Amino acid sequence: MREIIFDTETTGFDPKNGDRMVEIGCIEMIDRIETGQTFHCYYNPQRLMPKAAEEVHGLSDVFLSDKKLFKDGAGELLEFLGEANLVAHNAQFDFNFLNAELILCGQKPVSQFRMVDTLAIAKSKHPGAKLSLDALCSRYGIDRSHRVKHGALLDAELLTQLYIELTGGRQIGLGLVSEAAVPQIGDNGSARLAGKAERKQFIAPRKYTPNADELARHKSFIDGIENPIWADI
Repeated sequence: MREIIFDTETTGFDPKNGDRMVEIGCIEMIDRIETGQTFHCYYNPQRLMPKAAEEVHGLSDVFLSDKKLFKDGAGELLEFLGEANLVAHNAQFDFNFLNAELILCGQKPVSQFRMVDTLAIAKSKHPGAKLSLDALCSRYGIDRSHRVKHGALLDAELLTQLYIELTGGRQIGLGLVSEAAVPQIGDNGSARLAGKAERKQFIAPRKYTPNADELARHKSFIDGIENPIWADI
């Protein structure tokens, strides 16, 4: 099963008020294992960045001024998303912004039926607890020491680990992805990883049917045991 864990950064809280998406980070998983495929891009929102929003994610007007417009990169993003389910924390927020951007550039919005909300999962597992990404990472022992400010790809990486824990758990850091698959994010606005999960070499399974010689040696060994406990059964 293919799933995309993603996060967005925006200029505010509501696209209906003119707020825009300025960053998206996506991580591909197949059968709950990261494949090493990611998508990351910054977008010029064509509006000024409110100070309060910049304090959250650190993305300034100057930084975003030379980034592509969403409409110029929508096809690349949609190709990466494919038909996979989309996992996000407080997913309705991210879906609202993603779909608002798609509609603005004449694209079909993503179906809500593809939404998987880790916040809703966390609420059902930990009612009454703090359910922010930071709080849940602390609860599950996920290292977030490098998270100084919000960042779409960084938060998607943390959410990937959290999603695994919320849905049954799997040992983190099994080394299934090669070092070449670690994303290198620059300031040019877009980075899509081409690395693939490292293919492990497995030894062919042994045929366990004993041959005649093995059976004879086993019988000789058993016959040589004095006062076997199974003799009294």
